[in-house]
Amino acid sequence: MTLSFRSGLFFCLATVLVTGALTSSALASDTRRSPKVKKAQVAQAGEFANFPQWREAAEFIDGMAEKHGFDKRYLQAVLSQAHYVESAVQLVKPAPPGKPKNWNAYRDRFVEPIRIDAGVAFWNTYADALARAEDQYGVPAEIIVAILGVETIYGRNTGNFRVMDAITTLAFAYPEAPNRAARLNYFRGELGNTLLFARESNIDPFSLLGSYAGAIGLPQFMPGSIRRFAVDFDGDGKIDLRNSPVDAIGSVAHFLVEHGWQRGEPIVFPANVDDSGRWQRFIGQGLEAKFTMDELREAGVDSSVNPPPDMRYGLVDLQNGGDPTDYWLGANNFFAITQYNRSFFYAMSVNDLSRAIRTARNY
Repeated sequence: MTLSFRSGLFFCLATVLVTGALTSSALASDTRRSPKVKKAQVAQAGEFANFPQWREAAEFIDGMAEKHGFDKRYLQAVLSQAHYVESAVQLVKPAPPGKPKNWNAYRDRFVEPIRIDAGVAFWNTYADALARAEDQYGVPAEIIVAILGVETIYGRNTGNFRVMDAITTLAFAYPEAPNRAARLNYFRGELGNTLLFARESNIDPFSLLGSYAGAIGLPQFMPGSIRRFAVDFDGDGKIDLRNSPVDAIGSVAHFLVEHGWQRGEPIVFPANVDDSGRWQRFIGQGLEAKFTMDELREAGVDSSVNPPPDMRYGLVDLQNGGDPTDYWLGANNFFAITQYNRSFFYAMSVNDLSRAIRTARNY
């Protein structure tokens, strides 16, 4: 970066005045291809950063102009309004090493009365849309309901960061980490998707509010996922994951199908491992069901039930801190859920919450 976000007060004020003039000119010249930028309320306070002066941001602007036909002055005007959000940087930092993972503690955060009761109420309210999604995509209603419950408690906690602020910050100021280069590249891609989504939808990019990482709406889709997987499930001619639970329902189902969900197949089976340790080679083998039951049994893995022999599985280890690890056999649909959030804990919490909600609703 050629310029720190911690600029002097005089410089900041002077730049704001210059940028304001540029904004008016740029927006006037690009109204055909880019949505009008209006002043939006800042949901999470940030610092003035003058991102267009950062070398990496300038390169990003050049790339978006060349690849997607944006006017450079428009992009400079937009990025000049984005704020650096220190809290977003802090929140993406990995947890400090040394603290053991604890599946039971994680599960208790999500499979709990508030989400179960709210899930039953949501299912009852949107039963028709959930039934239609299940029929069209093959994803059970309880899985869709559980994902929306884990993500935002059915729209209660969708985030109040300006997406442009959060994503721009992480695109150019991601904290030091072993995977920093990959994460910078990812968030720059999502910044591009934010701008493209705003243009395609003819909305102010600064009107989008979401999580500290830029996830939007009831299902917490990143802008790129909105563009690729979101659907207009309520038939009103637009996709709105912030205000349409029906669009959120259809979009979650479509996302899972596009990531490998198989209609009618199970999700997980309980697993037992022997003392030989030969099964260790199946741990950490990626987010994919790729082993046969014969291979797993030969290595000392079995189940108290009878998993279908013609399917493939992955060995899922759910660590419990100082207590014994729980083991499961994850089928294709388990790993489809991990594509929503790349975590065994997440996928298993969705599975368990879905079962709890279905049980409560049928009680």
